[in-house]
Amino acid sequence: MADVATTAPPITALVTGATTGLGEALALRLARDGMQIIVVGRDAARGAAVVEQIETQGGQATFIAADLSDPAEIERLASEAGDIDVLVNNAGFSIWGPTEKTTAEDFDAMFASNVRAPYLLVGAFAPAMAAKGAGSIINISSMAGRIGLPNGAAYGATKAALASLAQSWTAEYSPRGVRVNAVAAGPIYTRPEARQLFDRLGETTALHRAAERSEIAEVVAFLASTRASYVTGAIVAADGGRTAI
Repeated sequence: MADVATTAPPITALVTGATTGLGEALALRLARDGMQIIVVGRDAARGAAVVEQIETQGGQATFIAADLSDPAEIERLASEAGDIDVLVNNAGFSIWGPTEKTTAEDFDAMFASNVRAPYLLVGAFAPAMAAKGAGSIINISSMAGRIGLPNGAAYGATKAALASLAQSWTAEYSPRGVRVNAVAAGPIYTRPEARQLFDRLGETTALHRAAERSEIAEVVAFLASTRASYVTGAIVAADGGRTAI
């Protein structure tokens, strides 16, 4: 009897904050590697546009709307998404300002979005990854979590937390086959209207420029893939050398 050819199911990657900016670039890049993408964000129109871009390029994608600052929304997202193979914790935002002028509401909002949401998402998805003995989790951290930046204490603390969580989750889940890493990114050209800001931050790096979104996406694509099969617990500095000088 002839052997029946079998096709491995596609790898499913869930990318948060994937409707714009870096998250959009991450979703498109992972789709080019043949992954089936779950685009997560709050804006349905922008989410549909990213899905359309992926499908136009021959990939597969779906959009799930979710406000990750709401734990109930995260629970619903996990239920709708089902099992995944790759989780990219990209969503988040920053509020810059002097410590004495940062309100408790702003502080709590940043931690809810930048730290609590990834924590709850890993709690929702990592056990199933561990049960099947494979998976990749990538936290998008920042050089702001590794160096002191004026007016960035609260934001930097959220990004430092993501790096710390990646290492703790490595201890917790990597013995069961789940790799967990963080990318400590430098300034990235994500918004045309903020080009001058990114140029100014980029000048402080060893390369004297900010990164294009595609450059960070390449790092994430590597960590998400089997090419990084022996990489876990790493905090990868993709910051133009800023933390080295």
